[in-house]
Amino acid sequence: MNDLVRQHTALSDTDLEWLHLLVSEWQLLSDLSFADLVLWVPTSDGTRYVSVAQMRPNTGPTSYQDDMVGHLVPRGRRPLLDAALDEGRIVREGDPEWREEVPVRVESIPVRREGRVLGVIARNTNLLTVRTPSRLELSYLQSASDLAQMIAAGSFPFPGQQVDMDASPRVGDGLIRLDADGIVQYASPNALSAYHRLGLAADLVGHHLGTATAELAPSRGPVDEALVKMASGWAPREFEIEGNGGVIQLRAIPLKPKGPRIGSLVLLRDVTELRRRERELITKDATIREIHHRVKNNLQTVAALLRLQARRIESERGRAALEEAVRRVGSIAIVHETLSQNLDERVEFDEIADRVLAMVSELSPGKVTARRTGRFGILDAEVATPLSMVLTEVLQNALEHGFGPLDAGAVEVSAVRGGTVQQERLLVTVQDDGVGLPEGFDPGRSGNLGLQIVRTLVEGELGGTFGMLPAPGGGTRVTLDLPVRRHP
Repeated sequence: MNDLVRQHTALSDTDLEWLHLLVSEWQLLSDLSFADLVLWVPTSDGTRYVSVAQMRPNTGPTSYQDDMVGHLVPRGRRPLLDAALDEGRIVREGDPEWREEVPVRVESIPVRREGRVLGVIARNTNLLTVRTPSRLELSYLQSASDLAQMIAAGSFPFPGQQVDMDASPRVGDGLIRLDADGIVQYASPNALSAYHRLGLAADLVGHHLGTATAELAPSRGPVDEALVKMASGWAPREFEIEGNGGVIQLRAIPLKPKGPRIGSLVLLRDVTELRRRERELITKDATIREIHHRVKNNLQTVAALLRLQARRIESERGRAALEEAVRRVGSIAIVHETLSQNLDERVEFDEIADRVLAMVSELSPGKVTARRTGRFGILDAEVATPLSMVLTEVLQNALEHGFGPLDAGAVEVSAVRGGTVQQERLLVTVQDDGVGLPEGFDPGRSGNLGLQIVRTLVEGELGGTFGMLPAPGGGTRVTLDLPVRRHP
């Protein structure tokens, strides 16, 4: 819609915002009218109309099988559009149009903002299935007429009341029509069922909706006056009430077709099962985070015990082996600590990589600096845990074997993500400027425990490839090529 309005019309950005607000709400008008809606806006030169948005009803058959958005119509071809735009009134005159052997009643509703008519809504009703309307249909049509008059007067939609139509109640979910005093004139069967879920034993018609709603909601004190007012439809509000084990979502829409409020529409939906599932998910997420937190604490306890044991061992080789185990356990603990703070089993691995770099660098015997370039991005937990261990082993190996006790140097960890949508890959490079590999060194046959762990994790668990070669200009380069899942 933005492109069409800016390309063909002279409307300002604030006018365009008003149209967006209208389009976010007009599913309500379409469903109440049992009709298709097409929004036509005059072009900059005033010689044509361009259709910038379209809506089909959920409550009846469509009048348009084709998409109308982007169509241009010369002024004069559709007299109802001209009359509504020029006169600023709802135009219903004229005989039904025939489209593909289907009779269609066309009405035009001017869209007004601050006294100016920005465009016209063409309301198209398929008459092929018209029959004697029921009380529900009459209530729908009367409410649609009131809303159409409010659009023509510029009092609907309500400024500052952006509505998420995916989350808000719809017409078919349940509808209640109130008079100016908040007394129920009509309640659809779904609306009545929702109130029965809250514990209502009687009919709603003839009762004050605000008072009835407040009495059904659990309260330890006097009647909640704020809830009474909201449920009476005095102002556009969206809220929920809970009682008798049920949860009902309500949306109040004041009706002011001629200025003063004549009543209200209340749309409502039974969201009991939805809220129950949400609570279950919240409980499940909290349980998973608590598990990760406890695993992290247990790993830190294991690391502390290994550290104590290392201090009691006189053998240098034994002490070094235990200190390596401490770092391995610590790298896994970092992942679980990060997972304990998330709502899902995914982590931003850049933070973990930086913490692993810091942990390993603290044990550097010389003046060796370590840094990261590029981004690992978001990784699943089943990838992050082994990758953190691999990164720990490779960095530890570089610092231990690439530099002497007094050497200065640098280790760089580079991460690049690429590949296709079907198969994204992560390329990790760890390069140092140390002494390099011994002549004839074969990482695939090396008995080094750290390299054996790296090969097992990379090739076996992560399904990637591992390479270790002399770096150009001296030093060692380790490459990891891993398949990863793309995340938004």
